[in-house]
Amino acid sequence: MSVPESRLATPITLDGVTVPPGKRQNLEIPVARLPTGTQLSLPVTVINGRASGPCLWISAAIHGDELNGVEIIRQVLDQLSPKTLHGKVIAVPIVNIFGFIEQSRYLPDRRDLNRSFPGSPRGSLASRLAHLFMREVVSHSTHGIDLHTASLHRTNLPQIRANLADAQTSAFAHAFGAPVMIQAATRDGSLRQAAVQRGIPILLYEAGEALRFDQGAIATGVRGVLQAMAALGMVEGPADPPPAPSLKVEHTKWVRASRGGILHLEVGLGEQVTQRQRIGFIDDAFNHKPSILRSPFDGIVIGHSQNPLVNQGDGIVHIAAIAP
Repeated sequence: MSVPESRLATPITLDGVTVPPGKRQNLEIPVARLPTGTQLSLPVTVINGRASGPCLWISAAIHGDELNGVEIIRQVLDQLSPKTLHGKVIAVPIVNIFGFIEQSRYLPDRRDLNRSFPGSPRGSLASRLAHLFMREVVSHSTHGIDLHTASLHRTNLPQIRANLADAQTSAFAHAFGAPVMIQAATRDGSLRQAAVQRGIPILLYEAGEALRFDQGAIATGVRGVLQAMAALGMVEGPADPPPAPSLKVEHTKWVRASRGGILHLEVGLGEQVTQRQRIGFIDDAFNHKPSILRSPFDGIVIGHSQNPLVNQGDGIVHIAAIAP
């Protein structure tokens, strides 16, 4: 089926490589050399649809040990064809290539890449990588989806974090259809802050835990990305019926350990809790009087620690407030 001339897509050029409409191209954008002299490159897949439309970037592993997004992008790309796509997709499955190789959240100098945006071409390694990503990916995009997991020894319920006060971003988040969507302020130096400052609607998807594949979190992410693309008119909507509407959340709070010891958790991800409900306790090897953990309000568990060994002040259970 031919596309009317008025709706034909335009070429897109990344790192000097031009991808014409109706084509898919894998790129390796040089980043830096290791001390051995080995060149490390940023892997990028560009799909330029035959018909015009938005340009969506999808990124993962900004923290190198957060792996679910890598698999989400692989599965999404398997379902996209430049012949039927309206618009462009720039997919970057591994942004922090240094951390990914080392199975670490950070870069070799221990900097957090997601606190280094928009970056600088003459700054630290993190700053240079952030600048490269902004120049070659974000500058071409009209929308963005950044895929994350919880940090090490924690796990998250699938959730969207975004500026829900912005109408475009809110509609984008609703279309994604995660179980929970949270009104979240941007953090200084984050990719989300840098994109928002350029007026680009961006969603941050959090699900699962570091260094693990969580099949449920991956399936929710794949479905969400495709639903969000369908809402933008880039692809046809999924054949499966949509899940229940996302629960919109304005406030969350971590329940923290009042003492160090051994954690016994009594709630799980997605479980609804009531104010003052017992959600676990902390004791020690001598079975001294336990310290009881209670929910601060009516809510839903959106994250918790996976490590039973806790120190005083550690975040144990992350609860999103909901109306009674």
